[in-house]
Amino acid sequence: MTLTNTDIVELTGFRRRLHRFPEVSGEEKETAARICAMLAQHSPDQTITELGGHGVAAVFNGADEGPTVLFRCELDALPIFETSDISHRSTIPGKGHLCGHDGHMTIIAGLARILSRNRPARGRVVLLFQPAEENGVGAEAVIADPKFETIAPDFAFSLHNMPGLPLGHVGLKSGPVNCASRGMRITLFGKSSHASEPEKGNSPMPVLSSLMPALTALSEGLPEDEDFALATITHAQMGAPAFGIAPGEATLFVTLRTLVDERMQALCDRAGALLADTAKTHGLRASHSYEDVFLHCENGTQATAIIARALDALGISHDERGLPMRASEDFGRFGHDAKSAMLFLGAGKDHAALHNPDYDFPDDLILQGVRIFERITRDLLG
Repeated sequence: MTLTNTDIVELTGFRRRLHRFPEVSGEEKETAARICAMLAQHSPDQTITELGGHGVAAVFNGADEGPTVLFRCELDALPIFETSDISHRSTIPGKGHLCGHDGHMTIIAGLARILSRNRPARGRVVLLFQPAEENGVGAEAVIADPKFETIAPDFAFSLHNMPGLPLGHVGLKSGPVNCASRGMRITLFGKSSHASEPEKGNSPMPVLSSLMPALTALSEGLPEDEDFALATITHAQMGAPAFGIAPGEATLFVTLRTLVDERMQALCDRAGALLADTAKTHGLRASHSYEDVFLHCENGTQATAIIARALDALGISHDERGLPMRASEDFGRFGHDAKSAMLFLGAGKDHAALHNPDYDFPDDLILQGVRIFERITRDLLG
């Protein structure tokens, strides 16, 4: 069974409505309500709401016993101002679906349409609309929610669009496919003074200016290398926006990445030691904490093979280009208890990059994404 032309038109309209009303991580209440309204039209056997926050899960049961197969997408958008002039651009200043989660949700909505017309022969399908992927807390919160125990999957699948790959081509490999990462928040404490008497204070400026290149220099290797490390400065702030005050405090954000979780602690230790030594040299106090913690995402061998067979049956080209991604994903947490894998659906070689202010999900991918997930469903559950 496949989608009709009418289905595609309606799903495209649904995707564009989602695009116009983005909500960032933890604030996806209205998006979840739109998802629930959509699902109600397709009569799932069970709908679970407020899962790990604003998460929604729809369950479609087969006639006979069998495994539980979960397909996951993301509810959240980004705190980025959209600059495109498309007719369905964001109506919320400073927020935008600039990673394609609106398209991912629409693909799962398309799968719901097919399942409503033709339930699996056995087992059950769980369609998960997960909150808070962008800040790394959503998957963990969903799994920790007691309601998740009732739908814990045997298999878990997901997709992400990938600009840079040819439109419709799939990136797929077993093993690590998304890096581990975490945000390191650094605070430096000195002593403010009058700008005419900077010698009477202790400015964090020398530490800040030294730390930024020194932390960046911790980077080494390529994503496919075992010792890969990347440190990226993402934010710096020093003192008050005034001309009469020499600063006494500063904040620095740096994102740390490694290929696998096991390498992250060593990178954190190196960054922490660098901070402590530099602050001590200049007589400043320093503190740091970690936020937006992502574990690395690893495709299991069996689940990857299931995706590959589905792609081959559909005649969809696939290879390992672009993998592993340096970007992080919290989908990997589902693989700790289920056979899981994620595929990467090409958005076009010259398409705007993820998180660019002019990015928009290619509507041509909706049908292809649905076909892939529907084939996986039939291969596993009949």
